Amino acid sequence: MIDLRSDTKTLPTPEMREAMARAECGDDVGREDPTVNRLEEMAAARLGKEAACFVTSGTQGNLTSLMAHTRPGQAIIAHEQAHILVYEQGGYARIAGLALYPVPGKYGDLDPEALQGVFPPREIHRVQPGVVCLENTHNVCGGTVLTARQIAAVAAVAHEHGVPLHIDGARIFNAAIALGMPAAELVAAADSITFCFSKGLGAPVGSIVCGEAGFVERVRWARKVLGGGLRQAGIIAAAAIVALETMVDRLADDHAHSRQIAETLAALPGIEIDLNSIQTNIIRFSVVRDDLSAPQLCDCLKERGVLGSPVSDTAIRLVTHADVSARDTETVCDALKDALA
Repeated sequence: MIDLRSDTKTLPTPEMREAMARAECGDDVGREDPTVNRLEEMAAARLGKEAACFVTSGTQGNLTSLMAHTRPGQAIIAHEQAHILVYEQGGYARIAGLALYPVPGKYGDLDPEALQGVFPPREIHRVQPGVVCLENTHNVCGGTVLTARQIAAVAAVAHEHGVPLHIDGARIFNAAIALGMPAAELVAAADSITFCFSKGLGAPVGSIVCGEAGFVERVRWARKVLGGGLRQAGIIAAAAIVALETMVDRLADDHAHSRQIAETLAALPGIEIDLNSIQTNIIRFSVVRDDLSAPQLCDCLKERGVLGSPVSDTAIRLVTHADVSARDTETVCDALKDALA
């Protein structure tokens, strides 16, 4: 099967498996794991930040960041379709004790002028924001990219109001590759950022939080209370190091495969797709036929050896990744043409 349900479906490469087998380990809770320490130093340097903390997942990375930036009773400002809001079980409210100011925005961006109007007056009746959040690339909007200029504009508004900017950068290297610029330059204006090793970079597990050293120390405390204290984590950190060293530049292939599939879809009857949103490795499109639903189309594709994700009765998400080759992409295009004939 060609699995396009998510880039989390990637399998570790032989080089990752070898690195895991020979990883030097120690107790990471006591900062004694040399492989984790090396990974954190590498990640912080790669993102242009002072320090980093290895966490088990992007969800844990975002939640620990929110906890480190805020105090209970404050609010987060985020795009109305942000992953933090839609797919992380409301941890910002259930665990961090935060309220929410959701903001609309084209392709995941927050318009600086509109953002100014979200901040409430500083008076006793109003919940005060503690952090502004962006997502880059933006999952629900179709893997769309925010530029360094867009990030800096949002950061300027946040900082004007005395709050930090956090970026959910699960796929930040997809964004950097799409823009042709270093990730550190892209996120320079942000106070903190998370990114995932287990999506486009293909490692089996893990994410990381980067930021100023004092902030990262608070993240480490938050990680522990969430049950994320790691012991001999060098085994998984070793795979993440290989991912960071070998899997970033090849993301351009995923973007090319995604574009090819999207252009095939655009030419097929009964399909609606916004080609302007196809900027990285995520494809979202709608089935607009009375005789065919999104789940039914996914069933048809499965019969032809392709797995996709229906996200509603009419919408489907496909995601390219390291385990989807150029030949696989041709097969996917042929399967779509056949299923929609």
